[in-house]
Amino acid sequence: MRYGLILGDQLSEQIATLKVLDKDQDLILMAELVEEATYVQHHPQKIAFIFSAMRHFAKSLKAQGWKIRYQTFDRTQAAQGFIDFIQAQLKKNPAEALIITESGEFRLQQAIATTWSNQLQIPVQILNDDRFFCSPQAFRNWASNTKTLRMEFFYRKLRQQTGYLMNGNEPIGGKWNYDIENRQAWNKNDPIPSALQFDRDQIDLDVIELVKTEFKEHIGQINHFNWATTRQQALEALQYFINYQLIHFGQYQDAMVSGKDYLFHSLLSPYLNCGLLSPKEVCDAAQQAYFDHHVPLNAAEGFIRQILGWREFIRGIY
Repeated sequence: MRYGLILGDQLSEQIATLKVLDKDQDLILMAELVEEATYVQHHPQKIAFIFSAMRHFAKSLKAQGWKIRYQTFDRTQAAQGFIDFIQAQLKKNPAEALIITESGEFRLQQAIATTWSNQLQIPVQILNDDRFFCSPQAFRNWASNTKTLRMEFFYRKLRQQTGYLMNGNEPIGGKWNYDIENRQAWNKNDPIPSALQFDRDQIDLDVIELVKTEFKEHIGQINHFNWATTRQQALEALQYFINYQLIHFGQYQDAMVSGKDYLFHSLLSPYLNCGLLSPKEVCDAAQQAYFDHHVPLNAAEGFIRQILGWREFIRGIY
């Protein structure tokens, strides 16, 4: 038997760990850990979002027949960090190896790669996170062969590789970048869509109460919590953005207005970062909206650039 550890930013059924594990033989580990929730004072909404999304994801995996050991947040637990948690599981049932997809956080990934195997006394197999368009090694190869680490050049390379908004090797519309058309001030004639509202289930409500009690010293409020916490809700959020917000995203991408929490911004980053949405399906949706003549080119290109260009570039730099 092997253990597969699923992190809070890996809530995708397509995560590499699940592709390697055997549903009939292996065991999935997930945990809401004191160390991870408190090493900095995360915003209560972030903690609630991740904990609830984790619980929903674990519930979904169980329904599919996966065997899971899940530790909910508890300051009285002996296992406060990953090593203690995994060691406690090993005492219950020895495992021949730990399978994990590389962490998106440098601090944690360094520990996994350098110390975990010795501490746990079992092999730790680290898998590449293939949810991204560009692997860390591919970015290193590009960076070592360029004179200037400019996102624009990296973005053009990925456009050519992926084919997004391309006509052969040339960009549709004749320009790579419509950033100059992404800087308009909101003119008030384009109404801002109301926020998509999500129904809260008992998992959400339990987590919100937990966070109110356990993280009240953290900066930020959680009285109004309206994030998607399931895969289905995240897909609804994506479709809502495509239907009602993307059309004006290109114009007002850089705009801010006093008293407005958002304008035509997608609010999809949390779902991309935790795995409820994949970068590819989000870019595919934006491109298809352009092909369907639902949004202008500057909107589709400006949005895809944030994900295919900026998000991938900053990950490589990080």
